[in-house]
Amino acid sequence: MTDLEAVAKEAAGPRRKAEIFGATLDLLAERGYDELTIEQAAEHAGVNKTTIYRWWGSKPELLRDALLDSGVLRVTVPDTGSLRGDLTALTDAVRGLLREERTRALVEAALVGAVRHPALRELVVSLLDEGFLRRQPILERAAARGELPAGFDPRPLADALAGALWTQLLLRRRPPGEEFTRALLTLLLDGCRPRR
Repeated sequence: MTDLEAVAKEAAGPRRKAEIFGATLDLLAERGYDELTIEQAAEHAGVNKTTIYRWWGSKPELLRDALLDSGVLRVTVPDTGSLRGDLTALTDAVRGLLREERTRALVEAALVGAVRHPALRELVVSLLDEGFLRRQPILERAAARGELPAGFDPRPLADALAGALWTQLLLRRRPPGEEFTRALLTLLLDGCRPRR
């Protein structure tokens, strides 16, 4: 689907799209990915399930659009004057999102669904990649200050940060704490410093 087709579909979405997305996210947070069905979302939103199937061909596609529409995973790009400060502010923002039980449940459900379904996997990968590209000024400012080597590839740093945070959330079953994120950033940034 092209960007223009996506915009046209967005403009022409069902009249009760807000209710459908709200019901979907409520049920996702309450029941998790595997237990959520389109039939439940339709009933909770007060629409016929054919309305949902007309606009979204599958549960992962519905969840992708509901999560994108909600903006629940958005964080602002910090500018503290240092790479460590910027990444600390960024991880603090993520930790803030994950402290809220509903948001934590939504993130967890999206990550679980992403393992098995391309529509959700594309969303999670694009949020990570797009989010880090949106934060590219953090890295450009850090390089200009001499905090990163020339030609630094941000992808391993982004994957290491995200992977450690998601491990805490999904495997250890707790949102990452401040002490953990500070230790993580020390480990990653001390290994990233340019050789003098």
